[in-house]
Amino acid sequence: MELPLVVGVDGSDSSLEAVDWAVDEAARHGLSLRLVFASLWERYEGVRPSFSTDRTADKAMAEHITESCAERARLRNPEVKVSTEVLPEDPASALLRTAHESFALVTGSRGRGEIAGMLLGSVSLTVAAHAVCPVVVVRGRRHGEQGSPGAVVVGVGDTTDGSAAVRFAIREAEARGCALHVVRAWRHRAHEHTDSPLIADDATASGDERASALLTEALRDAAGDHPQVGVRRQAVEGPAHKVLLDASTGADLVVVGALRRQGHFGLQLGRTAHALLHHADCPVAVVPQRA
Repeated sequence: MELPLVVGVDGSDSSLEAVDWAVDEAARHGLSLRLVFASLWERYEGVRPSFSTDRTADKAMAEHITESCAERARLRNPEVKVSTEVLPEDPASALLRTAHESFALVTGSRGRGEIAGMLLGSVSLTVAAHAVCPVVVVRGRRHGEQGSPGAVVVGVGDTTDGSAAVRFAIREAEARGCALHVVRAWRHRAHEHTDSPLIADDATASGDERASALLTEALRDAAGDHPQVGVRRQAVEGPAHKVLLDASTGADLVVVGALRRQGHFGLQLGRTAHALLHHADCPVAVVPQRA
């Protein structure tokens, strides 16, 4: 049985955009859709006067939001099976718990009540940094566009932390019927900087060759399993976060891996993933890879 696609909803415009994106994604993959609203209103039960109706009102509001989102999803695609759940939990904790039984988690870029001008909401950032399943943060100008699809872009780092991301990306490209753009950013090694044009050219060629070899290694298994997907490989000199931000322009989705280290409790996101989540021009998928 296929796991559901789970969407965190809270009634914000951003979460409604996430619902729309997730409906289309569920339809592409033949998945059911699960809409989750989480709130800590029950934490305060017992400290309110017995005649208080705040908790009842809060829960009614949550149920109204989830049902409204469910109706929105059904109107967008009646063939996608939709379920809803209201949980008395911290939103990030609830979504991280559901990640163990999810095809992927989908969130908007900012939640209800977030500070105006924030580039990324705290729940989305926490979930993307810790979830055990892929997390898609719906952001940028491309998420709601119709018409011909852009490419799916995937960044290739070291092969130890990128294989899951490449597999996820090529499946996404296949489901969309679009090309896969595989990008490897590389930098000159410190000792290769030189004023000699000939030596500089050799260093550039060497760096490009190393990057190309990593691209070949990353694609070796995944591309063979999906021969119908057109693949464009590109090795680009420059900082990875800048290279992928440029590549996100016009893309349908940009995918990056995130190494999950057991026992590590900080944000398990590299600089590249962090930059894309804040600034990418399209939705961003963060795919966990076990160390």
